[in-house]
Amino acid sequence: MNTPQQPDTLAAHARRTRRTLLLGLGAAAALPLLQGCFPVVATGVSAGAAMVSDRRTSGTYVEDEAIEWKVSARIRERLGDTVHVNVTSYNRNVLLTGEAPSESVRSQLDAIVAGVEHVRGVINEVAIAPNSNLTARGNDTLITSNVKARFIDAGTVAAHNVKVVTEANVVFLLGIVTRSEADAAAEVARTSQGVRKVVRVFEYISDEEARRLDNPTGAQRN
Repeated sequence: MNTPQQPDTLAAHARRTRRTLLLGLGAAAALPLLQGCFPVVATGVSAGAAMVSDRRTSGTYVEDEAIEWKVSARIRERLGDTVHVNVTSYNRNVLLTGEAPSESVRSQLDAIVAGVEHVRGVINEVAIAPNSNLTARGNDTLITSNVKARFIDAGTVAAHNVKVVTEANVVFLLGIVTRSEADAAAEVARTSQGVRKVVRVFEYISDEEARRLDNPTGAQRN
């Protein structure tokens, strides 16, 4: 007769399973990059599940998705392959990472972002450098997946509250978090394999506000 697993063993097993899934998804995302293809856009089902647990309002979540698409499209239209820019919008603040050939081209990116509706601000972290190669981009994707998996292992911060972006081994952390959550997330990222530097791009809230956003019963979120 099999002995039932203890609760702590079950919890550990669940964490390992989630971690394995995240690493697997990261490897799958890196593969098309290494092959020179664009990654597949997430399905509506997965986006819906992410929206439910996100501290942004549903309206802001959708706006962020639209902002990323619009900014990326305008950069491609105006600058083409002369730049490699990743666009991440969180709570309508836009983080730009990647490479540009000159300061004048880099400065054009600010104007492009500013011209997109609903954008509140821009954090331009684009480096003046040649465009990165596909191997480097694949490595960044794996670092991102590893950091997210380690969030689950550590259990000190909810992975869905922190967005991770990696560029040239530099990890950018975005989210609506408390100071303690930010410190915990930064420590996990800092001690992850391959990470050269950690940059916080957080919006800070109180512990009370965090509890309200995580348990919005009776609170209307538009």
